[in-house]
Amino acid sequence: MDQAAVDALRHKAVPSQRLFIGGAWSEARERAALDVVSPLDGRRLTSIADADAGDVDRAVTAARNAFDAGTWSRAAPAFRKKVLHKIADLIEAHALELAVLGVRDNGTEIGMAFKAEPGSAAGTFRYYAEALDKIYGEIAPTQDGVLGLIHREPVGVVGAIVPWNFPMMIGAWKLAPALAAGNSVVLKPAEGASLSLLRLAELCAEAGLPEGVLNVVTGRGQVAGEALGLHMGVDVLAFTGSGGVGRRLLEYSARSNLKRIYLELGGKSPNIVFADAPDLERAATVSISGIFRNSGQVCVAGSRLLVEKRVHNDFVEKLVDRVGKLKVGDPLDVTTNIGAVSSAEQLEKNLRYVAQAREEGAGLKAGGSRILEETGGYYMAPTVFDDVSPAMTLAQEEVFGPVLAVIPFEDEAEAIRIANATDYGLAAAVWTSDLARAHRMVRAVNAGVVHVNTYGGADNTVPLGGHKQSGNGHDKSLHAFDKYINLKTAWIDLT
Repeated sequence: MDQAAVDALRHKAVPSQRLFIGGAWSEARERAALDVVSPLDGRRLTSIADADAGDVDRAVTAARNAFDAGTWSRAAPAFRKKVLHKIADLIEAHALELAVLGVRDNGTEIGMAFKAEPGSAAGTFRYYAEALDKIYGEIAPTQDGVLGLIHREPVGVVGAIVPWNFPMMIGAWKLAPALAAGNSVVLKPAEGASLSLLRLAELCAEAGLPEGVLNVVTGRGQVAGEALGLHMGVDVLAFTGSGGVGRRLLEYSARSNLKRIYLELGGKSPNIVFADAPDLERAATVSISGIFRNSGQVCVAGSRLLVEKRVHNDFVEKLVDRVGKLKVGDPLDVTTNIGAVSSAEQLEKNLRYVAQAREEGAGLKAGGSRILEETGGYYMAPTVFDDVSPAMTLAQEEVFGPVLAVIPFEDEAEAIRIANATDYGLAAAVWTSDLARAHRMVRAVNAGVVHVNTYGGADNTVPLGGHKQSGNGHDKSLHAFDKYINLKTAWIDLT
């Protein structure tokens, strides 16, 4: 990546942002706004509109009107495919601009951001563009004289609430299949990372997406997010974020129209290294990436590292050595390995977990403190705790920061017990040369994704979804369509 090209965008002025409703930009109804503070230096970057319930109602009404008009919902699949491919084209054409804008908003290191944000989003729009005209109805195996047809139809208005860690990537996971199926969408970005999604709305309009099909409302979760969850005109709501907010959204569904709620929540993912791993050096390198990329602010982060006792000490030494070589700092420096923590609040939360882990007796091997405070930004040294017991807070609760808990285990049975001993079940990994053990572990570990001899990298061909308190429903793959499609049976008497 060209550093000069990144630097040319580093200080580009970002005007105050408005709401995108019905194909037009508008102020929040009360003209309220929220400051956007960049985690790179702690300075104000711009402002976003602070929507209230009335603004959300305007957006839902625009989405419903667009859906009922049929300009998208009843459009030929070939037209929808063309528009989604055009959106992908425009994302790719503006990829560096989108990546730098996102980094200034949430602090992800630019190398990671470029690949995971515009790079991933463009690929997701292309995947669902190609998939949308390959979803067929069915003919039921009925008795003679009866024709049973099963139609697949868009649900109507989809609400999508996405987090601040990878707004474009996760936004695309929800937008692309929902739009491909013919729905209209009201998107609520996190107040801590809205800028790239607002720019995406511009690109969608430029690509020819009809007015009202995509609406973006920014603002506080407890106001705009709650209004979207309670709105009687929203048919489905898809959310990625914390378990606490997920529970509230389920309550809002019960209090309103029983809208379907799909939740991708937190994780405390176990990364399990057996002594017979095919390459312990590579396992150490990949494990470091699996927890510390994006400052640990990744839902599937391998935040619990379970290491077989026979290799535990040597493996921890490999980890600590690698951690000491990581470059933490300016996320817009292309040589940086780890960028900023997203906000002052998140940094403070991370440090509280560090203090609690030390109080509970975990052994601090690396990091554990705020660094680069003189920049004004929010930076934290990658942190490794060893000899963490499965009952410690650090082994049970999601930190969502650059903090790794290393837990030794004796054998396969103990590894399984420890791996499954949390409320979460989002992701996991197993490192072993034993094929039979790999298959046993995939079956035994209660998680939606189990990696073998790697961590991360799963593409759009496979689903991502959680077990237990990590949520329900799936992003990615053809299974994502299930959230945004209604089945309708036609039972026809032919006699």
